[in-house]
Amino acid sequence: MSDERQFTIFVAEDDEWYNKLLVYNLSLNPDYVVKSYTNVGDLISNLHLHPDVITLDYRLPDMLGDEALGKIKEFNQDIEVVIISEQENIETAVELLKLGAYDYLVKSKDIRDRLLNTINNIRKNRGLQQRISKLENEVQKKYDFQSSIIGNSAGMQKITNLMSKALETNITVTITGETGTGKEVVAKAIHYNSLRKNKPFVAVNMGAIPDGLIESELFGYEKGAFTNAHARRIGKFEEANGGTLFLDEIGDMDLSIQVKLLRALQEREITRIGGNNTVKIDCRIIVATHRNLQEEVKRGKFREDLFYRLFGLPIELPPLRDRDKDALILAKYFVDQFCKENNISPKTISPDAQKKLLSYPFPGNVRELKSVMDLAVVMSSANEISSDDIILSTFDALPEIISEDMSMREYELRILHTYLKRYDNDIKKVAEKLDIGQSTIYRMLKEK
Repeated sequence: MSDERQFTIFVAEDDEWYNKLLVYNLSLNPDYVVKSYTNVGDLISNLHLHPDVITLDYRLPDMLGDEALGKIKEFNQDIEVVIISEQENIETAVELLKLGAYDYLVKSKDIRDRLLNTINNIRKNRGLQQRISKLENEVQKKYDFQSSIIGNSAGMQKITNLMSKALETNITVTITGETGTGKEVVAKAIHYNSLRKNKPFVAVNMGAIPDGLIESELFGYEKGAFTNAHARRIGKFEEANGGTLFLDEIGDMDLSIQVKLLRALQEREITRIGGNNTVKIDCRIIVATHRNLQEEVKRGKFREDLFYRLFGLPIELPPLRDRDKDALILAKYFVDQFCKENNISPKTISPDAQKKLLSYPFPGNVRELKSVMDLAVVMSSANEISSDDIILSTFDALPEIISEDMSMREYELRILHTYLKRYDNDIKKVAEKLDIGQSTIYRMLKEK
């Protein structure tokens, strides 16, 4: 039997016959390692063997169950304890459960089936906890600075330094940068390397939620608050309790919601829609936007008081075109990643293909580069990706668009109309291609 499959059970029972009965029935499962004790002293002295479960007779000769339970939990809270008693005393059972016992079983004819069922449930829960812990470790490893922040340029070294400073406190972080520069990756890297890493990371794309739904999405609602509110629903603030709430595209938020968000941040509490009671919130706030919030404040599109409340530690991500040769490092990373995920033999990038990548401005930044390299692997029929495998036609119209002197607002509208024309005014499709919310498109068209 491998160590990974061992599930250890301690049986503590001073009645020799009953002790053997419990040990025999539990040992019928080949995955269980069962050890027997007749007193608490011997049991405690062997806790270093890290049992998963202890079946504990309530009246052992040297100590009662409540005191023994306390010593076991003091040694290791994760050890599950099942109390077995001759007496069906509800008050005693309730008190022991409060002290941390997993279950309270009375010695009876059906004790075997009840105990096996309880042990089986504990084992299932333990396996689930281990899988969750493994997944959490994998996520944390994925967002380790060295794994998630790829690039050697001076700009990215500065970003890594700022991110490290963000780990020292719960200061609000504002991440700015063009679409596709990796704002959410940075937010996750900060969270999963902080003291809150074992708590939830909850991301909300403010530009993708219709204005009428943002309040219920953030703050939740009570049953009966409106039509179809058939049950209470907690919002993203409560969902992120203890962890991090990432508000992406914060610059797209309507002014009416900005007021309520400001109050929530100032008071550290929210009120669900349709409710009267306030709910305390404890979550770190990280926000991101591709907009210049200071300019939005001047234009009256973003509240000045909310801007200063959110500002915190600013991290401005450079566009890929300003990151020296990071495009080649990222390209190699994306190729290796795609090959591994699709069971494809490793591929290299030819010198001509590298030159082509460095000569292209990548207006879609890192996100566009990943799509280009994924496609290049598919198009390549050899172990080396050639220049012809690098297809850069997605934004061919962009150089023509930016050839005129216009304000940023005029550029945005020009690009928007170009995409609307290209996709036959399909708002949903355009929103997907530009990675913005449909409500943002409607607002831009209304404000032009």
